[in-house]
Amino acid sequence: MGKRILILFIIFLLPFIGIAQVVPAPAPPPPPPGLPVDGFMVALFLIAIIYGSVKIFKDSSS
Repeated sequence: MGKRILILFIIFLLPFIGIAQVVPAPAPPPPPPGLPVDGFMVALFLIAIIYGSVKIFKDSSS
C-alpha cells in the first residue's frame, strides 16, 4: 500500500515540478542619454571653475 501511494504521489507531482521554473529577472532600464559623469569629468569641471575664477580675479584687479 505504501509503495502505491508513493508511486501515485510521484506520478501526480512530477508534472508540476517540471513546469515550475524560476522566472528570470526583467532587463534593467537603459542608461540615460548623454555622457556618463565619472571622476575625470568632475576633475575637468573643477579645473575649469578654478581657471575661470583665477582669470576673472586677475582681470578685475588690473
